[in-house]
Amino acid sequence: MSDSWILEFDDVVYGYVCSRRPATQNLSLKIPAGKRCGLIGQNGCGKTTFFLLANGLYQPSHGTIRFKGSPIRYDRNSLTALRQQIGLVFQNPEHQLVASTVEEDISYGLCNLGVPESEIAQRVQAISSEFNLVELAHQPIHNLSLGQKKRVSIADVMVLKPSLLLLDEPTAYLDPRHARQLVHQLEQIHQGGTTIVLASHDLDFVYQWADWIFVMDQGRLVLEGKPQDIFEHRELLEQLQLGVPLAIELMEQIKTKMRENYGEMIPDFEQLQNEVLNDRRSSFL
Repeated sequence: MSDSWILEFDDVVYGYVCSRRPATQNLSLKIPAGKRCGLIGQNGCGKTTFFLLANGLYQPSHGTIRFKGSPIRYDRNSLTALRQQIGLVFQNPEHQLVASTVEEDISYGLCNLGVPESEIAQRVQAISSEFNLVELAHQPIHNLSLGQKKRVSIADVMVLKPSLLLLDEPTAYLDPRHARQLVHQLEQIHQGGTTIVLASHDLDFVYQWADWIFVMDQGRLVLEGKPQDIFEHRELLEQLQLGVPLAIELMEQIKTKMRENYGEMIPDFEQLQNEVLNDRRSSFL
């Protein structure tokens, strides 16, 4: 096995009952280990289905999914082990939170695995501290704000210490303050050695956060690469009705105006543009 890939989809097909077109159509892609990966595409392109397949909640009708080089097995014990290693955070935290209080919810997965009570207490305390949830430990889940529920849903997954974290639209419904907190939490998780794949419609967020981007359309991978390379394919992205991040849009408008006013007197504009955009990414993280 190559250590370069943590998750591999090879010619994967999955279709929903009564759907005319498979949700994933011969989907092949490889998630690079240790990276922050963004997944973009219009609604219905297959992003959520990809996550459910990766986590073993769905089984493909064709093709192979490999985690750390080994094909996923779908017996109960294998899936239990897989979901400790591949954590999935849903877009709506209400679909994930199951217990009465924050502390009970975070410990739920550990209890199901039969982890000793002393270890459960230690791990719940540690993850609660890491996600600033200590003061909320005994709060009823229904009393929490949406931003707090998002934090709990991520803590629920990270207490299991997965090596791959999947997040479906994690910034959805969050105000700017909670979105910044999320970025900080994701950076801590990544620094701890976890590979992250994040699906989002927020191109500005993905552009500034991701190391590598996948573009999906109609259940297929149509483009992948570094953020600055992906958004050079503006014509294709416009055809897919995705567009480009605001930062790139503004830089292109400035470039046009400067060319109109100064002609070719600014030969290093491309270098300046890349430096500015890279500075934005660095400050964001």
